[in-house]
Amino acid sequence: MVGRNSLRNRIIDGSILAVLLLITLACLIPLIHTVAVSFSDKTAADAGQVLLTPIKTTTASYEKVLEDTQFFKAFWISVKRVLLGGLLNFVLTIMMAYGLSRDPKQFRMRNVYMWFLVFTMLFSGGIVPWFMTIKAYGLLDSIWALVLPHAVQVFNVILLMNFFRNLPKELNEAAEIDGAGPWYIMIRLFVPLSLPAIATVTLFSIVFHWNSFFDGLILMNKQEHYPLQTYIQTLVAQLSAQAMTSMSPEQLAQAMAVSNRTFNAAKIIISMIPILLIYPFIQRFFIHGITLGSVKE
Repeated sequence: MVGRNSLRNRIIDGSILAVLLLITLACLIPLIHTVAVSFSDKTAADAGQVLLTPIKTTTASYEKVLEDTQFFKAFWISVKRVLLGGLLNFVLTIMMAYGLSRDPKQFRMRNVYMWFLVFTMLFSGGIVPWFMTIKAYGLLDSIWALVLPHAVQVFNVILLMNFFRNLPKELNEAAEIDGAGPWYIMIRLFVPLSLPAIATVTLFSIVFHWNSFFDGLILMNKQEHYPLQTYIQTLVAQLSAQAMTSMSPEQLAQAMAVSNRTFNAAKIIISMIPILLIYPFIQRFFIHGITLGSVKE
């Protein structure tokens, strides 16, 4: 048996570590660059001189963001979307995953419904039928247009379903012998035992709703109804001549210290804060949940 400290194993371990380090840097460098731009002077940012460290550090862009009322309106719309969409995904994903995890003898139509779900992952009706359906229901320019079309996320259902199927069947049989019904078994037995997988799919749902921008661009006709990522996607931070003439000298000096690059970078950094705050609390469940739920018996 080859020793763990042999030259061959050390070369392999070093190569894996180097690849992982490169992947980590590839993920971190754009973020570090955006942070550096957001804290840099307008001239240096516009000239492309900023790389990984701020040049002539200033907080003018963040001060300008705090004055942007539309940014905070869009921020609040995204918060409402995450709360409503996340709750709806949470309830429907658990209910569907539990039903589909049952044996075909217990749920005769199980395979039929499963094929319906898989079909939606492979094929879709297209953007135009999707838009026309939402319009026909009168959901345009409402928060429900951003929430209801994504109420069931098939990947999350399959992930949680496989986790449920990996739980010992003896637990379910013992509960049935004791007289427990399906609702009681799901809520009091399966959900507590599946917290890692549920935390994982909840994180997926939160990140999806927070980062989604395209549906807001299509389904919202007014800018005041845009979620945060849609608003950031359509940012135009240029000052018009009319706006500049109505500013006080102090406001004009502050506006001239901010460029499109630094202003937009500051908004991007602020929009990332909620996910960065939530992730550490769910991260310990993440690897465990996605690993156990990804293998089918």
